[in-house]
Amino acid sequence: MTYYEKCIEIVIKQLDKFKPGKDNPEQFVETVFTSLQQTLSPQKFGFVLEVLSGCLEYHKLLTIVVDTFYARDGRTCLWSDYSLFEVICYLAIFQLEELGFQLFCSIIKSQPVRKMCKFLRFFFNPLNLSSWIKDEWSLIYETAHVMKNWIDPLLRWQPEVQKLIKQLEGVPTDQIPVLKTKAKVTVPKEFNLTVPRPRAITMPEPVPTMDKPRPVPQSTYKEPKEQKLLQIIKTCNRRTAEELLLKANMEELQCAMPRVQREPQEQDVEKQLWHQTVPHIRRTPNLTFYKPNNLPVKLNTATILREGALYQRQVEKELQRVDKLVDGAGDFSEFLKWQKKMQAQDLEEQLAAGECRRLQGKLSHEEAILARQNVMQGNKQKADRQKEETAELMLQCAERRFQEEKAMKELVEQVTEAQKNVKIVQTKLVKGRQQIVQEVIEESRELLQRSAKEAKEEQKRRCELIAHLRAMETQPTRKGKLVDLTQIPGYGLEGEMSVVELRERLAMLKETQKREQEGKRDQIIQDKRAKSQMIQNTVEQISLCRAAMGRTAALRWEEKKAQATSPGTPSQNERVLELKRKMEERAAERRRQTAPQLMSPPRALRANQRAQEEMQHWLELDQSRERRLRARQEANRTCHATHHLEAS
Repeated sequence: MTYYEKCIEIVIKQLDKFKPGKDNPEQFVETVFTSLQQTLSPQKFGFVLEVLSGCLEYHKLLTIVVDTFYARDGRTCLWSDYSLFEVICYLAIFQLEELGFQLFCSIIKSQPVRKMCKFLRFFFNPLNLSSWIKDEWSLIYETAHVMKNWIDPLLRWQPEVQKLIKQLEGVPTDQIPVLKTKAKVTVPKEFNLTVPRPRAITMPEPVPTMDKPRPVPQSTYKEPKEQKLLQIIKTCNRRTAEELLLKANMEELQCAMPRVQREPQEQDVEKQLWHQTVPHIRRTPNLTFYKPNNLPVKLNTATILREGALYQRQVEKELQRVDKLVDGAGDFSEFLKWQKKMQAQDLEEQLAAGECRRLQGKLSHEEAILARQNVMQGNKQKADRQKEETAELMLQCAERRFQEEKAMKELVEQVTEAQKNVKIVQTKLVKGRQQIVQEVIEESRELLQRSAKEAKEEQKRRCELIAHLRAMETQPTRKGKLVDLTQIPGYGLEGEMSVVELRERLAMLKETQKREQEGKRDQIIQDKRAKSQMIQNTVEQISLCRAAMGRTAALRWEEKKAQATSPGTPSQNERVLELKRKMEERAAERRRQTAPQLMSPPRALRANQRAQEEMQHWLELDQSRERRLRARQEANRTCHATHHLEAS
């Protein structure tokens, strides 16, 4: 075993003992320093200590290389050689200039040849050094420092290392140091099994005969009678519902009117109108409306008070209105004329508002179509703009990729051509590291001495404190205490009193509170009686007001029905004219945008069909409204004629 081989073996053993997660590198180096100082010579001790401290200091750099080696090329290597690869990596990075290439070759040859060839070929690969090793080391140290002090020297030594690898690969296998003897190969033997007897041929089992199955019943392929019956009932119910709906639409708002006996001529006219309108629906008997069961409804207090206040406000408003008319209006007939005029004007405004809502619906529909066309044009413009931007970005990306490839080629040329002498700088760094290690060892020794001294002083102080506490515990103490309940404490506070006086005052306070509670209880009972009387009076007033309001509503309904017999046409005010003008402008603009020369024939045909369907929809809507209004007018006119005949 050579000189350096023994030193490297000692370093590997110490590195195997070190645990990065638990041990402190400085304390571990100090422990190794005290244990190996007497057993090794000064020269060996210095080399071992320098290599060990360097491996611990640059542990992160070394683990990056060794872990990646085990993941890629060293899958078949043992994990027990992890420390060996760390030491070789440290010597190649930091000690190659100082030791010299010949001494480095002798150290490599003293180790297993196959492992060293595989690791050196992986580590001194220019592609690995220039790519991921440089990037990983740059995350810990500065890139300029990594390139100048570590990557460039390794690339400069790469040709000599390749020669060394070729030389080691040419060494015969008998000169390779054998670490373990190959075990004897086990030769398997066949089992001596007994040959089984041949099985006897068994008789086949008889094939079982199946019973003749029953035929499928014919009802499976026929529709059940219940389903047909349900379909018939459904059709009849639907027909009955249609008849009821049509009759309700024709006799709208007549359920609240009293029934009158019509003449036979009017009934014949009504039958003819009915059959002319709906000839395919059979006439159903007159609907019977039962009289409502006027059961009393019990109301709560809040509802009664709320309804009473409402009727009270209505009575006050009516009184104020009557007072104004009596004081300043003069003749009451003029007020009635003004009231009818205002009601007619309100009806005209309501019809105008309905026309405005219909025109606003058409206008919003036109604006929606126009907005959809504008959005489609905008999307098309955005798509064209996006395609142009994508083409420009592709050109820029291709140009940037060309520039990066050119810069990478220049960088590789600079790395291969750069050869500088950094031996002086490496020597200064080694001396600086040695000096730092000595200073750290001295500082740690001083800190240990200081901490031991402080621990002794703390132990002495604790012992004195424990003795003082034990002396205080041995002193006698008084356990009992006499208390006088009639004595004032005498702390000098305002309103001090004894416990006996406090108890008497609390008893007096409880009696006072009891008397106050009884008074409040009596007051609550009186308030409840007054409130119940007030609620009873309010209920009587509400019943009177409801009867009066019912009579007023009946009179108002008769007047409204008489006015509805001659409805006026919606007034063409400025708002309706303005909405019509806007709708015509939007329709003209939409037709102008969807001109036949700007679209293909299929799209023009679809647009025309859509416009025709839309016009047909609005026309049908107007016709349905006109039919409903005409039917209502005829019903009101018939009812008015009946009342006129009864009055005559």
